[in-house]
Amino acid sequence: MSPAVREEVATSAGRSYDLAQYRPGRTITDWEPENELFWKSIGKRVAARNLWIAVPALLVAFVVWQVWSVTATNLKDVGFGFSTSQLFWLTAIPGLTGGTARICYTFLGPKIGQRTFTALSTVVLIVPLIWLGFAIQDTSTSFTEMAMIAALCGVGGANFSSSLANIGFFFPKSQKGNATGINGGLGNLGVSVVQLLTPIVITSSVVAVGSAQHKADGSPVYLQNAAFVWVPVLIVLALVAWFGQNNLKSASTSFRQQKIIFRRKHNWLMTWVYVGTFGSFIGFAAALPMLIKTTFPDYSVATYAWMGPALGALARWAGGWIADKLGGARVTILSFAGMALSIIGVINFLPAGSGSGNSTGNFTGFFLCFLAAFFFSGIGNGSTFRQIPVIFRNQHLRGLTEGTPEYARALKQTEMESGAVTGFTAGVAAYGFFFIPALFANFSVTSAMWGFVAFYVSCIAVTWWFYARKGAESPS
Repeated sequence: MSPAVREEVATSAGRSYDLAQYRPGRTITDWEPENELFWKSIGKRVAARNLWIAVPALLVAFVVWQVWSVTATNLKDVGFGFSTSQLFWLTAIPGLTGGTARICYTFLGPKIGQRTFTALSTVVLIVPLIWLGFAIQDTSTSFTEMAMIAALCGVGGANFSSSLANIGFFFPKSQKGNATGINGGLGNLGVSVVQLLTPIVITSSVVAVGSAQHKADGSPVYLQNAAFVWVPVLIVLALVAWFGQNNLKSASTSFRQQKIIFRRKHNWLMTWVYVGTFGSFIGFAAALPMLIKTTFPDYSVATYAWMGPALGALARWAGGWIADKLGGARVTILSFAGMALSIIGVINFLPAGSGSGNSTGNFTGFFLCFLAAFFFSGIGNGSTFRQIPVIFRNQHLRGLTEGTPEYARALKQTEMESGAVTGFTAGVAAYGFFFIPALFANFSVTSAMWGFVAFYVSCIAVTWWFYARKGAESPS
């Protein structure tokens, strides 16, 4: 090994670090983001590289997760004989498998490492896309086979938990909210990307592999494009992650160590709160196309549906940044108040047939209020993920003196539990992808909406009592 590679950098703590371990593709054994000199001289650059490789990988994973929300709406047009109920299930199944797989990925990610897990979890998504691309060209493909493909596509949603759990280890406390906001927010843009691009790519013969299908009016479409176009992108992203990111040895944790979060009260409280923010975001993203089509059929789903998820995804970044400045609990309460008022506005602008009392409805008001709901859900997504590490630092470091062995052990435990809780809450909240459309399918739109408002009020109460009020158990 050359002398340049073996160069060492002194820190204010009197330690030295071998720079070779911080190169792309290496496993890092020494990582101290709370050490200001280490962070400025080494950590900041390495953390940024790992973050900006994680973002596009997570975005495309969201594309795979959500591809059925758009694809299923086109199956009848090209001759598939599925019932409306079956199409609903094809849209909903990825939500069930995504939420379940997220919980598993939460505990696997830190054990395997950011670099290894990002690369592997990205490349495996090629399998359901290739299967979908061929199956969708044959109208005799059974519903069972399509359901299996939808279930595998749901695994794309699981990447969120492993990515967020891992990336938090790279950043100091003061920047965790911003970092997870960037990663989660820009990753969430995959919802809008797939809803915006799919209607475009399925009409293009330029990137098509295979023959065109034809609608009843004779116009050609290439539904397989919705799947095949992302395969080379996934290959590139997996290679970039493998050769460009790092594993942190300090973040490597077994399930035996992580399962302690199930005994932590704040794990369950923050899961409740995050179901309100991210569960609403992903559930509304899945349900909005259906709501537009059924309540305002004169308006184009393709034109409007992608805007809400895009706004919510970008707002997540802002929510993390604002929470770093003002405190996560305050921002979370603001987000729930905004969501509640926005949904009340949606109810007011629904047509009379939806139970609102408004005879004709008002699409402009309905859509703007929904955009506001997406915006505030994004703000809350960012602020809640900023709260989690602060809460666990308060719990574990209270009364300890910085620089002591006890403090160092408690800090490591804090980082491990924060990452596990972040992933677990994200896993449970992902079930909103399934349950919100299911509520709209089984209850009146207005009844479901009022249920959401009541839930947001409960989230405000939990956040205020435990995290925001004077004398709160764990101010965050």
